[in-house]
Amino acid sequence: MRHSDVATAVRGALGGVAGGRLQALPFTLRFWDGSMLVGESATPVTVVRSPRAFAYVLRAPNQVGLARAWVTGVLDVEGDLEAVLTARHRFQGIALSARDRMTLMAAALRAAPSALIRRAPTPQIEARPRGRRHSLTRDRAAVRHHYEVSNEFYRLLLGPTMTYSCAYFESPQDTLEHAQERKHELICRKLQLVPGERLLDIGCGWGSLLLHAASRHGARGVGVTLSESQAGLARRRARDQGLSDLVEIRVADYREIADGPFDKVASVGMYEHVGLAELGNYASTAADLLRPGGLFLNHGIARLASEQPGPDTFINRYIFPDGELHAVTEIESAMQRAGLEVRDVESLREHYPLTLRRWLANLEAHRGEATALVGEERERAWRLYLLVAATGFEDGDITIYQVLGARMGSDHRLPLDRADLIGARDGSRTERARLEEIRQSAIEQETPRAG
Repeated sequence: MRHSDVATAVRGALGGVAGGRLQALPFTLRFWDGSMLVGESATPVTVVRSPRAFAYVLRAPNQVGLARAWVTGVLDVEGDLEAVLTARHRFQGIALSARDRMTLMAAALRAAPSALIRRAPTPQIEARPRGRRHSLTRDRAAVRHHYEVSNEFYRLLLGPTMTYSCAYFESPQDTLEHAQERKHELICRKLQLVPGERLLDIGCGWGSLLLHAASRHGARGVGVTLSESQAGLARRRARDQGLSDLVEIRVADYREIADGPFDKVASVGMYEHVGLAELGNYASTAADLLRPGGLFLNHGIARLASEQPGPDTFINRYIFPDGELHAVTEIESAMQRAGLEVRDVESLREHYPLTLRRWLANLEAHRGEATALVGEERERAWRLYLLVAATGFEDGDITIYQVLGARMGSDHRLPLDRADLIGARDGSRTERARLEEIRQSAIEQETPRAG
């Protein structure tokens, strides 16, 4: 095996830092000059295509530096990317001292002097939020960084349901579309929706939950999103399905809604953008928008094992600017303080990896189209993000909950038995037949009667 200066310099440097714990790598490294550092396994091969990879990591020796190298393509993987990500567990608990960093910088200078002399350009898609954190202005910019990309890109990724939240599977063999429909129905059941009720969907996306609630349960829905492109497509979908009289989509922040009360409020995959400091205001706003006895369902990701990371993470810079994850007890406590009695909590952790891996399969099947729509940097960022997220749920680092609360002050009319709440007592009736009954009931409620 031929070894030239880059591999030799890297090998020597890794052996001299962190007590030698980085010397035995679980994967192979190949550098731009063809030299290789063979790890414990010949595959997968992590490819360092340019000295710019060193420049990124040396100037930002954290997730941000690695992310910049990845999204620009100067750091790549030949073979199983997931195997490389799984290997990160080997490096947990390793902290580099100031002396270690100097050793690595000296090695990089010997192997690639330009890595320290020339500043590598920051990728165009990296988020740079400005202003007070979680102010209306900054939140709009953060949300639009994520969603104002391309409706067609999201269609490739999410499939025909255009639902960007965790699906609800009966079995791992379910199609994504079936599992998303089950999730919509589960939410509507937990909210005990009946024809004619007003439903507010905070962070409505492309309107999929509202369309389901209107067509299957006869609800009158208002959805809010900060994305103009999402709102435009959601309105077209409502019009195409003949539901414009039941579904209204607004470009607004949830803090700007002033025409309550609503009978029911749902927030699906949105509160991750709220932030811990704003959780109390978020729960109070939801409670104020509900009538007494009304129901609020919060569906969102929670941190399960790890501590809250700092701002210099791949997810923060490239996927969800200003996103924050917390223990589920934080939202439960905020709801209780706001006068929302917590009535039901359900973990969907095993459902989200199934969802994410189907999104990843969609992206890989349409990688060329996705790259043409959003560019190579963003396609690479999303490919990495979906896999990182799936393994995070599988490892038990993060999880997702549906938390149902009832506003105090009147009877919530929830059933005594939880099986009735989630619709587990349908008996021999098929799901399709039950949904058809709901639809017919909604039509009858809307049809004027003679006399």
